[in-house]
Amino acid sequence: MDSSASVWAESRRQVDVLVVGAGPGGSALAILLARAGLKVMVVDRAAFPRDKACSEYMGPGAVRILDRLGVLETLEAAGAATPAGTVVTAAYGSRLHGRFAQAGHRPFRPTGLSVSRRILDHTLVDAARAAGAEISERSTVEELLYHRGAVSGALVRDVRGTRYALRARLTVGADGLRSVVARRIGRRRTGVPRRIAFVAHVDGVEGMGDSAELEVGRRGYVGLNPIGGGRTNVALVLPASRVAAAHGRVESFFLETLAQFPAVQRRVVPGVMTRRVLVTGPFAAWSGRVTVDGAALIGDAADFFDPFTGEGIYSALRGAELLADTAIAAPSRGGPVSAAALAPYRRARRRTFAGKWAVERLIGYAMWWPGLFDRAVARLERREGMAHTLIGVTGDFVPAGKVLHPLFLARMVL
Repeated sequence: MDSSASVWAESRRQVDVLVVGAGPGGSALAILLARAGLKVMVVDRAAFPRDKACSEYMGPGAVRILDRLGVLETLEAAGAATPAGTVVTAAYGSRLHGRFAQAGHRPFRPTGLSVSRRILDHTLVDAARAAGAEISERSTVEELLYHRGAVSGALVRDVRGTRYALRARLTVGADGLRSVVARRIGRRRTGVPRRIAFVAHVDGVEGMGDSAELEVGRRGYVGLNPIGGGRTNVALVLPASRVAAAHGRVESFFLETLAQFPAVQRRVVPGVMTRRVLVTGPFAAWSGRVTVDGAALIGDAADFFDPFTGEGIYSALRGAELLADTAIAAPSRGGPVSAAALAPYRRARRRTFAGKWAVERLIGYAMWWPGLFDRAVARLERREGMAHTLIGVTGDFVPAGKVLHPLFLARMVL
């Protein structure tokens, strides 16, 4: 650890904020902070554009943030799809169709947005550069640096293999499920259900309507999400205990396992796979601390439960908004930003996400009991407005309390 102010002053590079990870959360944070006049550096091991395993689905809540960031028109011009809601089919055939426009609350607009991460992430990276942030692609954070016990930046290796100390008053982990920053600043925990996702892009999937689809089986589920131009994101999500057979044969395993979802297989297999199957997970991971002196976490680096509700991109974008508010208001001089100064972010994060965390777990654990899940889906569809309310909550514009209300829960299962 560094123990003197002179080390801080003599570092090779110094910025206000170092963001590790240039995905949606990291780039959104960089845009907001750079617009506020802070000196921001974003480091990512990838070169953009690049593909990413993801459901590539966003509800109206995320669309609002993309509009604030100034990238919505660009994404729509690139051919992004605009889902009107979500269809859920349970293991025994019950089905619900929730639509954003009928959820009882007025969203930013009555449709979501679905677009490949190759387009989304590259667009946000370009917007961060335009806002004044420096983006260092194909660069790796090898270790965090410290000053008097506080995180004060990172040791970075650039594309040429050169290592240098990058000092920052705030270091932000936006580097996903396997976050280097999260592992360094606190306990990284995993829980249940531990699921793995296999994600493909397929052209010509039959019968795709104006909504995303989820088909739940007895031992996993499949998501179908149109992402524009006749292309569909096909995500197969399975318990981690089932995926050993995929080793060395990911694509054949993907296609074989789809046969356990016959209604999906008949529509997907005749299509053309346009991108190799990408794998991500296991999910149900979270960090014991999201802030310490000099550092904070957003997005999957902070926590990620399960992709069923399509929360990943929204959580990253909204977390970026919340942290930006705190970082802009933090003292502008001195050494690393203290954990006390970051406390407003911790509190805002709990207020914003606590209800959604409960809804995610309610749905995720219910899928362990196919009969109960099927019963709940049937009642949600049958009882006026309930399916729309649930999809509005997952679309991030209806308060989670609407679903967590005891009367709603009772009507869902009784």
